[in-house]
Amino acid sequence: MIAVFRFRAPARARLHALRELYRRFFGENTPEARGRRLLSEWLSAEQRAQFEQHRHFDVVGCDSGKRYRIHYGTAANVHEIDEAGIATMGWCFVPSGFLVPGDVMLAQKIALETDEKGALALANRFPPATHSEHFYRRPF
Repeated sequence: MIAVFRFRAPARARLHALRELYRRFFGENTPEARGRRLLSEWLSAEQRAQFEQHRHFDVVGCDSGKRYRIHYGTAANVHEIDEAGIATMGWCFVPSGFLVPGDVMLAQKIALETDEKGALALANRFPPATHSEHFYRRPF
């Protein structure tokens, strides 16, 4: 015989609250969530606002003073931009290892702001995508 347990309302509410707490705790402690949190801590207030709104942020290279836009991702996500914010060149450089996007983006930010020439010497260049070549990126 199968016993069916019926929880009273307060017990159901506690069980629901416990499940929600468990879901939130593990959802906020995934490697990807921790990487985004660390990245956010290193961004300036302006970069953080830009990232939260557009999923990218701009940095200024320490050697040339050029502006770069780092998009959410792990490869081919850095674009040199002009004064109007239009991508003029793409750069692909990533730290070694299997890292989540937030960690990769933080490494790219630090590299451009502290050793731009060294980072670009190792990077692969690529032409930026035209507007029609952009694709849908899923939100995080």
